Amino acid sequence: MKPKEALVFKKICKKCTVTVLVAASWFGVLSLGVSGAAMAQSAGSSVRGLPDFTELVEQVGPSVVNIRTLEKARPSEVSPGGSDEEMQELFRRFFGVPIPNVPRQAPRQNRPQEDAQPKGVGSGFILSADGFIMTNAHVVEGADEVLVTLTDKREFKARIVGADKRTDVAVVKIQATDLPAVKVGDVNRLRVGEWVMAIGSPFGLENTVTAGIVSAKQRDTGDYLSFIQTDVAINPGNSGGPLINMRGEVVGINSQIYSRSGGFMGISFAIPMDEAMRVSEQLRASGRVSRGRIGVQIAPVTKDVAESIGLGKAQGVLVRGVEEGSPAEKAGLEAGDIITRFDGKPIEKPADLPRAVGNTKPGSKVGITVFRRGGHKELSITVAEIEVDKVAAASPEKKAPVATGQHWGLAVSGLTEAQKKEFRVRGGVRVDAATEAAARAGIREGDLIVAIANAEVTSLKEFELIMSRVDKNRPISVLIRRGDGAQYVLIRPAK
Repeated sequence: MKPKEALVFKKICKKCTVTVLVAASWFGVLSLGVSGAAMAQSAGSSVRGLPDFTELVEQVGPSVVNIRTLEKARPSEVSPGGSDEEMQELFRRFFGVPIPNVPRQAPRQNRPQEDAQPKGVGSGFILSADGFIMTNAHVVEGADEVLVTLTDKREFKARIVGADKRTDVAVVKIQATDLPAVKVGDVNRLRVGEWVMAIGSPFGLENTVTAGIVSAKQRDTGDYLSFIQTDVAINPGNSGGPLINMRGEVVGINSQIYSRSGGFMGISFAIPMDEAMRVSEQLRASGRVSRGRIGVQIAPVTKDVAESIGLGKAQGVLVRGVEEGSPAEKAGLEAGDIITRFDGKPIEKPADLPRAVGNTKPGSKVGITVFRRGGHKELSITVAEIEVDKVAAASPEKKAPVATGQHWGLAVSGLTEAQKKEFRVRGGVRVDAATEAAARAGIREGDLIVAIANAEVTSLKEFELIMSRVDKNRPISVLIRRGDGAQYVLIRPAK
């Protein structure tokens, strides 16, 4: 270092203690005879340890497209100031409600009412060289026209091949050939902590590259699928773009963010590519997705219930109700059963069952394992097809006549044959009143008690016999029917 340069450096250091310490250490290293070449080698090894995304961008970038959607303006939609493209997506999909400070479009009242106006913006990626493109269903939802722009600035009108709202996967088609298709990766090889990259059009800024790590796998957000969680910066407009691993393979579709402000907050969700490919194959084949159904209403199994009925750990799903005439009824499933396996796959939590059933081809005959009154039972069920976008309505509760009988804060009555047929049960007793321990357990008038301590209640006499044998100093599990649903409750003795 020349004397003049040293003087300048020293003047700067007066303002920064940290810099002075660094400078002192540097001079100390020189005094020990460590060469500058050795320092450069050390720094170089540190840099080499960081990921380099440049080759991935060159490799995958041409396969990523920008998607704009248009809709015809209707008289009812004419307003002084239309909403921005990105805000449309923001309101439809992302959790953040506040509107970001982005420029508005020109007022619509000065435009012809039948012209196609911008509706939304998103991203997508090329699945095949002949023009099939994958994106999110919410990106193309309600669009009258879809425009796809490639990285070489060519623009095409796209046809919506199919869209599946449950998984938020859509496939569109453009008339082009020799397109650069992505490579699809194996999601099972993806590891938490692994580096991943996203390419998309956040806020309409095309071919924006962001990167981060996989924060979690199998993240359950309440949707039909479990998601890949990352800390990759994802914003409105990134939807439908690819999540890419360090091998240049697409492992997910960027679909959702968690945000309180409408912008990126470090939590993003991507649809696993294995699930997306299963959906896209059906969309390309028939334009729709066929899913299985068995006709049950389900609920989680709590730790207390699992221990009280002898199941051990909290696993499986409780069958709260069985639809009349459904595959479940025909297979012999009953309200109060706990489904622990379906088609050989373990069912650990409520979300596992609809996913397993939904992925089963309608018409397939599969095995199902249930835990019923202290033991496991194997059943066989033929899966039916779910009706498209059908939402199951809650069944109304049914009332029964009143009679009396006393036990543990319970007043109960037997059921007539007509009532058994009405409630679709083989036996049981009706709760006419619940007080003290029974009331604290959540039992109420109108409930049907069908099992106690894993013993089936077939009649009022059987109820009395079972209750006379239970240990009155320990909690007992009671299986009740309420309306068309079933649940377990624990009656705990007063301390």
